[in-house]
Amino acid sequence: MKIGILSKRTTNLTGKMAKFLENGGHKTKIYLLENFSIDESLFENDYYILKSKKLIYLYAGLYLKENNIPVYPDPELTYKHKNRIEAHFLIKKAGLLCPDYICGSLETLKTKLEISDYPLIVKPIMGSGSRGVKKINNIEDLEAEKNKLLYMEKYIKGTHYLVYFIGEDICTVEKPPLSNEHVDMKDVPTTNEIREVIEKWKNYYNLIFGHLDIVIETSTKGIYVVDPGTFPEFTNWKHDKDPAPKLCKLILEKFKN
Repeated sequence: MKIGILSKRTTNLTGKMAKFLENGGHKTKIYLLENFSIDESLFENDYYILKSKKLIYLYAGLYLKENNIPVYPDPELTYKHKNRIEAHFLIKKAGLLCPDYICGSLETLKTKLEISDYPLIVKPIMGSGSRGVKKINNIEDLEAEKNKLLYMEKYIKGTHYLVYFIGEDICTVEKPPLSNEHVDMKDVPTTNEIREVIEKWKNYYNLIFGHLDIVIETSTKGIYVVDPGTFPEFTNWKHDKDPAPKLCKLILEKFKN
């Protein structure tokens, strides 16, 4: 088979997956941003792996899907993961808890927010992970953002976790608040409650791998999903030295089906 990988790099997890696929007899091509275009030249491959959530790759995934070329993860669902408001409703539709949010201009928010609403978490409307995410304690912390449309979530006080899943295997690591995926994290047992959250999520959207950032609230012990992801780097995956073979086998099986 000919398999294309939409990725902004050839190293790390992308490189490992490409090598595994090539060793399995599949002709594999990584499409970097340089000289990349969305046109009929993409029809040379049988399948595509959507590794990056950059908009140009999401648009390419939609283009391929409309032309009946399989893409995984699904580009429409991946786009909704990247959009914070869309992601909020994805979480709610799956029957999971997520923080309340407010969105608007700085001047509007000044009239809406009360002292009791703080602290809040400011996030880019389009984005994933920790980039551009910060905690604020009052409206004055936002003066530099006065010309932007702001998206903010209620801060959930509790213990933060990054929970990966690949097939039936779930890996839970304790996460420093507001940190990115690549900070070293401590492996912790996956509780039945966390496993139930992951099973609900992946079964509702028919996912074969991914991750959820969750917070277990200190007072109520409620499990809040604060950020979902379709294709992490699995930097803190603790169960295998290299998750790439397992990911590739699942993707190949998905394509065959």
